[in-house]
Amino acid sequence: MAGTILSDPAVDAGTASAWRLTLLGAWQLSGTDATVDVGANGQRLFALLALRGRCDRSYLSGVLWPECSEPHAAGNLRATLSRLHRRNLTDPLESRNGSLRLRPEVSVDVRDLTRTASAVLDGGTLRPDRRTLRRLTGDDLLVGWYEDWVLLERERLRQLRLHALEALSGQLLATGDCASAVEAGLAAVGIEPLRESAHRAVISAHLAEGNRAEALRQYEELRRLLGTELGVGPSPLVAELLR
Repeated sequence: MAGTILSDPAVDAGTASAWRLTLLGAWQLSGTDATVDVGANGQRLFALLALRGRCDRSYLSGVLWPECSEPHAAGNLRATLSRLHRRNLTDPLESRNGSLRLRPEVSVDVRDLTRTASAVLDGGTLRPDRRTLRRLTGDDLLVGWYEDWVLLERERLRQLRLHALEALSGQLLATGDCASAVEAGLAAVGIEPLRESAHRAVISAHLAEGNRAEALRQYEELRRLLGTELGVGPSPLVAELLR
């Protein structure tokens, strides 16, 4: 089994793809001409392969059908693959030595988001701008899905997005784009309203613009949220910004 939320070199290189898999928001697989219906189990299989990379069939069946016995789960996977084959929908899949993966040329929105977030956090050559900000915002992973493996991947992606938005806010601030820095910080606050580091990014950007009243308003909002939800106040790290 491969690691989580993989980025394939062939995709990174900009390989053109006839297939586009969307996992942020609602699940959708698009071919050259139209969206494709692969059934509920097919959706789960494609999503798991997109998030975990190449996987042994035994691992796939165990994750997708954890309530079933091993033989029954393996039978469910074979049935799912058989239905996809009968409908000529196995082209995006590659089978080798008892394992499956999505073909490298399949474009996956989660991989696009992961590459952008990683580039921001690595502090490399990616230029911090509003296009980068737009790539980091959007829907959660597989909205409405509540299986354990989905919840785990959703939280990992949420944390990656939060850290990238906060880092981007600081990078935008360093370029003098205070407005976008505020927006990136507020996007992080929107994802996690109780996150002090996100509020701190917003406050710092307001102060850099000379908008002390806005910074104080954000601080008061943080104090209200923490007091209401957790019964605590902001840490000294946030208060020191306003001294």
